[in-house]
Amino acid sequence: MTTTIRDDVELEIEQLRKDKNAVILAHYYQHPDIQDIADFVGDSLALSRKAAQCEQEVIVFCGVRFMAETAKILNPTRTVVLPDLAASCSLVEGSPPAVFKAWRDRYPDHVVVTYVNSSVELKAMSDYTCTSSNAVQIIEAIPQDQPIIFAPDKNLGAYLAKTTGREMVLWNGSCMVHEIFSEKHLIQLKEKHPQALVLAHPECEEDVLAHADFIGSTAGILRYAKESDATQFLIGTEARMIHAMKKEAPGKEFIEIPTSTGCACNECPHMMRNTMEKIRDCLRDLTPEITVPEELRLRALKPIEAMFRVTDGEVPTSD
Repeated sequence: MTTTIRDDVELEIEQLRKDKNAVILAHYYQHPDIQDIADFVGDSLALSRKAAQCEQEVIVFCGVRFMAETAKILNPTRTVVLPDLAASCSLVEGSPPAVFKAWRDRYPDHVVVTYVNSSVELKAMSDYTCTSSNAVQIIEAIPQDQPIIFAPDKNLGAYLAKTTGREMVLWNGSCMVHEIFSEKHLIQLKEKHPQALVLAHPECEEDVLAHADFIGSTAGILRYAKESDATQFLIGTEARMIHAMKKEAPGKEFIEIPTSTGCACNECPHMMRNTMEKIRDCLRDLTPEITVPEELRLRALKPIEAMFRVTDGEVPTSD
């Protein structure tokens, strides 16, 4: 049997993983090849828990930069590397810390809940961090008479306000992947597949969410698809999520909801920056390494710990 360049890269990664005492964590939005070689694949909440509990010396985070930063915040004694340092996030890029601080200071009596899809600096200005998996739980844990700021995703914030009945001041940010799904094309797709259920991420815009049979995080969407009696689903989240869904729910059909251009190929360009070759190289060289100044790390850690105390009762740790 002949080997391919891809096979050779996988073998190199496997050997380096052993040599460096490393663990590879990957988000559901990563390329299928990366998901398949990862030690653990999950959504932001599951990856945060896993990163905090890792005992390996090196954490290779196959996702975007804020995810790797969260791993470093939670497990500072480990070396955390990101295959491509330019793997950013539209929500991070759309909320400059200095501008956010000036906006936040206009509401001094508000509790600040910041989505995990944010920079270290925004987390450090927050009272709670949340993920799409636990955002409702976090909001409902805050006293009813306490006003709330939610940032940086306005669509998730609007969904939370509607779901919990809480009034919130929302930062005007959005996810470049989830905001471009087309209601028009979704309606056409529903007409073509009348038995299909619509599963959508709460970062989608309200006109798309209005058609959803289930709204939830990536892990929630995956779980719903596995447990549902339905066999056909229209998926409103990043396209590579479907790889994990096909693995977990074989025999079911998953159809991507088209974007405003009509293309059913909605992939996050930041997530796409990571490749197998870059994973090999960052394992070999232990760079690009994620570092967070200790004073900033400790301030950013507080809202993350507050999140885990609400959801888990305690903060996960590797110790």
